[in-house]
Amino acid sequence: MILADKIIDLRKKNGWSQEELAEKLGVSRQAISKWEGAQSIPDMNRILAMSDLFGVSTDYLLKDALEPETAPRPAATSDSDFPVRRVSMEEANAFLAAKIYAAGRTAVGVMLCILSPILLIVLCGAQEAGRVALTEQQAAGLGLTALIVLVAAAVALFVLASRRTDAFDALEQECIETEYGVDGMVRERREQYQATHTRLLMLGIVLCVLSVLPIFTAMILDAGDFAMTLAVGLLLALVATGVLLIVRTGIINGAMQALLEEGDYTRESKAENKRNATVAAIYWPAVAAVYLAWSFLSGDWGRTWVIWPVASVAYGIVFAILRMTRREP
Repeated sequence: MILADKIIDLRKKNGWSQEELAEKLGVSRQAISKWEGAQSIPDMNRILAMSDLFGVSTDYLLKDALEPETAPRPAATSDSDFPVRRVSMEEANAFLAAKIYAAGRTAVGVMLCILSPILLIVLCGAQEAGRVALTEQQAAGLGLTALIVLVAAAVALFVLASRRTDAFDALEQECIETEYGVDGMVRERREQYQATHTRLLMLGIVLCVLSVLPIFTAMILDAGDFAMTLAVGLLLALVATGVLLIVRTGIINGAMQALLEEGDYTRESKAENKRNATVAAIYWPAVAAVYLAWSFLSGDWGRTWVIWPVASVAYGIVFAILRMTRREP
């Protein structure tokens, strides 16, 4: 194991990002990136600083012959619960390719779920306003048929995405150690993608924020019930487009974070996610059941979608409370 790999190994075992390590050593993140990519070598002062910071000898850092087992592990690393998995360059590239494939299909699937009630809402509103020559049952039947078809298509896309990425679940759930060159490759790809990620994320958020404007416009113009129905359909279309962009770029960026063990994929986050998995497995199916029951019983698909943003906020609150409870002595 060379110095570059040892720096990566020790940084990840401490759960630090490159930015955090750079701050502790008083250097730039670019300097850390070059050290880990074997593009440059730290001077002796930095070697001494890393020796103190990581709690290892300078011999361990400088001598390639020493094996990683000779370096002490920080007590915070729970390797007994999370065995360390080695990730090769080939596996890393395959993982990123699978995630890019899944990102598009997952994003389209989520978009179809949001779009699914639009025809039902519009047809029912048009029938009540006398804009179409359909009975109430015909309008509802056509709308529900479209809803079921779109949801079925979304489920098919989710299954396709899941089948492509199932083999790589361990990379997102277990502690990993990347082989030589993988860290540098992923960071280079992330830097190249960062501008696109920021642009898509901002556009998606803007579309979601602006989605309420059609409703406000219909209210200001006092355009009537049918215009308000159309405004709801346009709102869902804008939200669906925004969510499509956010989900797609989020999955791709998250895949790179997973290989770097940063962001939501630090070892501490993985440990937290493992503890919360049971609660999450119950929470979201329960939310979906409430949403469907409320929507079918009330028939008010134009409003029941609000359960999803509310549930998302509540989800964060629930797990924040669980996290604080676990930290109490």
